[in-house]
Amino acid sequence: MRVGSRHDSLEGVRLLVVEDELRLGAALKRGLTAEGMVVDLSTDGPGGLEAARHGGYDAMVLDVMLPGMSGYNVVRTLRTEANWVPVLMLSAKDGEYDQADGLDYGADDYLTKPFSFVVLLARLRALARRNLPARPAILTSGNISLDPATHEVAVAGTPAGLTPREYALLEYFLRHPGRVVSKIKLLDNVWDATEDTDPNAVEVYVGYLRRKVGREVLRTVRGAGYRLGP
Repeated sequence: MRVGSRHDSLEGVRLLVVEDELRLGAALKRGLTAEGMVVDLSTDGPGGLEAARHGGYDAMVLDVMLPGMSGYNVVRTLRTEANWVPVLMLSAKDGEYDQADGLDYGADDYLTKPFSFVVLLARLRALARRNLPARPAILTSGNISLDPATHEVAVAGTPAGLTPREYALLEYFLRHPGRVVSKIKLLDNVWDATEDTDPNAVEVYVGYLRRKVGREVLRTVRGAGYRLGP
């Protein structure tokens, strides 16, 4: 990566966006994913805190006014737990004391709404340069491998030929191994949050994915969702 260039790549950067405005959150996810980032979306403070604790993210975009727990308290809690994920706070609160509070609580940067997407990308590139390896690790489970940088998926060394939706679904499972993931969670993170998608679409695409990577890979947990692996 060419440090200092405005063309620094965000390819493969793992980002957590915590934003309770669904349209804005969905728009951010679409735009940042188009830049090559791997984006998870959370819509409240407690959920964002839990994801940041266990997700292994490269950076985090954190709204201030969130249901359940403010962004200030989220970043302050992370820092007291020695979690140093780079945090960009995003808020409509544009007073100088509001920005000072965010930075004093432990945020690395502060951007006010409305904002330029170009500036947001530049700020994220600056955060990403602080702690990123040259390329992301390849995700694996059993004989499945997925390279987030090239979007290549192989099963026992043979290309799997996944569609974009199947790829996104598999990647989400690989990033949450052993966890039971509900249909609603998959709809929120793999589908567009602004679309009125039938939950049965999850079953359909899980079925498609099983045919390509093996039926035993994705297990149905009755009444709860799906789990990758045994």
